[in-house]
Amino acid sequence: MRVGSGWDLHRLVEKRPLMLGGVQIPHTRGEAGHSDGDVLIHAIIDALLGAVAIGDIGSHFPPSDDRWKDVSSLELLQMTLEKIKGWKIVNIDTTVILENPKLRPYIDAIRDSLSQTCDIPIECISVKAKTAEGILGEVGQGEAIIAQAIVLLKPVPTDNCTELDEWV
Repeated sequence: MRVGSGWDLHRLVEKRPLMLGGVQIPHTRGEAGHSDGDVLIHAIIDALLGAVAIGDIGSHFPPSDDRWKDVSSLELLQMTLEKIKGWKIVNIDTTVILENPKLRPYIDAIRDSLSQTCDIPIECISVKAKTAEGILGEVGQGEAIIAQAIVLLKPVPTDNCTELDEWV
């Protein structure tokens, strides 16, 4: 079994959609980023890559590469899942820190989007929403958003690997 953690932060800017877990959240501002800026998926990608010790989102999808300009982070997540073949996600636990809008009405849609993309049951995905209570710098002032993610992976059994049954 492997555990990975991820973290991401983006400024909120005008004329960009607010994307979280592949779901567009109604808001006047969205994440500044080279891709669609989905801070939640970016944290999950870093957690997945870190769990198998193959770098981070910037090393696989660098902002200096125009192929990733405005690309959907769901697409980046799907490509990341290909990179970690041989591992199965057991669960994902995330936290989004954002002053506004309130995310409670969108949590189930976000979990469903991640469940479908990662091909794991929705019950294995946690998305928590917090605020910075108006006191944590730019996030508390509503100028930025943070996401944190932790993932647990287990190896996928192969024909030449019989000890896996003892692990899971």
